[in-house]
Amino acid sequence: MNYRNVSTYTLMEPKDSKSFRHIYFTCFLVLYILILFVNTWVSVVIVLERELHKPMYIFLCNLCVNDLYGAAGFYPKFLHDLILDSYVIPSFMCALQAFVIYSSAMCEYCTLAVMAYDRHVAICRPLDYHSKMNKFLCSLLLLFCWTAPFTTMFFAVFLSNRLPLCKNHIDKLYCDNWSIVKLSCESTSSNDMYGLVIISLYLVLVILIIVSYIKLIIACKASLECRRKFWQTCVPHVLSLINFTVSTIFDTTYNRYGSSDVQMNLRYFLALEIIIVPPLFNPLVYGLKLKEVRKRILKLYFSCIQRKW
Repeated sequence: MNYRNVSTYTLMEPKDSKSFRHIYFTCFLVLYILILFVNTWVSVVIVLERELHKPMYIFLCNLCVNDLYGAAGFYPKFLHDLILDSYVIPSFMCALQAFVIYSSAMCEYCTLAVMAYDRHVAICRPLDYHSKMNKFLCSLLLLFCWTAPFTTMFFAVFLSNRLPLCKNHIDKLYCDNWSIVKLSCESTSSNDMYGLVIISLYLVLVILIIVSYIKLIIACKASLECRRKFWQTCVPHVLSLINFTVSTIFDTTYNRYGSSDVQMNLRYFLALEIIIVPPLFNPLVYGLKLKEVRKRILKLYFSCIQRKW
């Protein structure tokens, strides 16, 4: 049966969704509110505080905005499904959800790469930092962080939407591009090749980030001040990179090589880890570790309290 003209997909239901859907709804609603709060708060603080209008904090703000963008691709639809106990999604919304979630993941990597470059220049070439990391270059780097993911995901979604489909059930809690490709009746060699090229490009990006940090560690051996800067500003970035890379490896491996024989709880974890953990982890670890961000957050918070009273 050819489902090419079918306008909806069905998604996987959470385990025991009939009995516990209100509990699930409450938990995920709290998670989403927390993600909105912490990312918005860090972004607002960076925008309002002129002392934080520096490349490192601007890129951090971009990371938080991207986390808000990615979370918006998953949580509203999933909460809607839980409250109505209906796991159906129109085909155009499925394509949009896949685009948003995975362009957000790619934007995360691009932003982490840009942040690694910024720290490399700041620590290894401090005298050239202000001339190199000027407003024009920062604007170009931010443009790259968004245009590269949007372009690559546009073509990925375009290629998958051209495929004739034999099924309309996606064995996941949300739509992703590879799950749509697996429903095809015909050869998906062009999608496979394009996907491998994109994965390879972003793998190169990760390798470049790792190489830049190896150089940073080597450079820090010669100076106590370099070591102080590294521990203060680079450790949060390294933690974010490790966390997001592990999440991506889980998600990519399950998408391409996972099977229905995988234990249900593990399948939920593999599907949701990339959605839940990074948007919460990034602003919390940066807010706690970076002294300037932490200080400005507390300053803005207490000033709001004083105005209220």
